[in-house]
Amino acid sequence: MSRRAALAGLALLAAASASAPPRDGGLPLAHDGLRDLWSDGARTVRGARSLVVGHRADVRLLRDLARRSDAAGERVSAVLGGQVRPLVLVPDSIADGARLAGLTGVAGLDGLAAVADDGRVIVMPTAFARLTPIGRDVVLTHELTHVAAGTDHLPIWLYEGFADYVGYRDAGLAVPVAAAELAAEVRAGRLPRELPGPAAFASREPGRLARAYQEAWLACRFLAGRFGERTLVRLYRDAQSRGVDAALAALGLSVETLTARWRDYVRDELA
Repeated sequence: MSRRAALAGLALLAAASASAPPRDGGLPLAHDGLRDLWSDGARTVRGARSLVVGHRADVRLLRDLARRSDAAGERVSAVLGGQVRPLVLVPDSIADGARLAGLTGVAGLDGLAAVADDGRVIVMPTAFARLTPIGRDVVLTHELTHVAAGTDHLPIWLYEGFADYVGYRDAGLAVPVAAAELAAEVRAGRLPRELPGPAAFASREPGRLARAYQEAWLACRFLAGRFGERTLVRLYRDAQSRGVDAALAALGLSVETLTARWRDYVRDELA
């Protein structure tokens, strides 16, 4: 599937009715600023915990996004705690998406289904439509994790791997299916040597970029399986405040020992 840009934010919506189905409606007073996103107006759909705002968007897409965003918010809350209330924007073009994300050009969004930016998720409808239903849910959950969990002082493997851990947690996909590109490499005898860094995530080669996300996901999946999900969440938060070396040391790990154990885990899961 298309992968996501690592743009981050931290702001959650005010509460909506916990029992209300997605419905059309005007913008609430607390979000009057959203009226100014597009000069010719916008259509809004409110979910049980989400608000979806689209420009020239099919209302069926907005309703579907509200339902999926509600579920994605529940999945993120199940891991992080608290109440995650998604705000989802749907521009009518990739150029408009770049404008909303504060980018000067569309290169950073090319092929992406969604990005997290300034406390909201921006969905690119053309790329999003190409995803499978499971893919749409994984992408929304991944991006909402970025919004809710924060980004400070994290190595990219932990930042992206944690978001994918939450995204895939309830997706029902077997590891070799979700990590198909990495599985092909492992079965060909090419085991990754190190945790993926910025260069891997900046790759313009689609296979390498997919493997970078899969490698990061499996690092976090290993940590959750070995130490428990709550410990993974604590490690993520500790890494934000104290740095990843100190956070790993609390588990009796260094980056080197984690890397060695992760490589064994990748081989065992995918060979």
